[in-house]
Amino acid sequence: MVQRMGFRRKSRHKLRKNVRQRGKFSLVRYMQQFTIGERVVLHMEPSVHEGTFHHNFTGRAGFVEGKQGFCYRVKINDRGKEKLLIVHPVHLQRA
Repeated sequence: MVQRMGFRRKSRHKLRKNVRQRGKFSLVRYMQQFTIGERVVLHMEPSVHEGTFHHNFTGRAGFVEGKQGFCYRVKINDRGKEKLLIVHPVHLQRA
């Protein structure tokens, strides 16, 4: 049997939006800026595919380490291991 491979597979419920939040996303959230060392929470915006992280990291908190283009480098602790994610600001929330 063929196995499906992909970045967003098995994420139907994690990436579902509330009925009242569907449609266009907020430009304020798209253009938000963070400072280095600021604490942020990873929350994926399903309608924007650029700069996403793996859906296993949804809800994790981390610190902004720097900027890379339009995206931010976010350092998180994943079960005792430090990991560095490159995330677009639309997928980040202030903690």
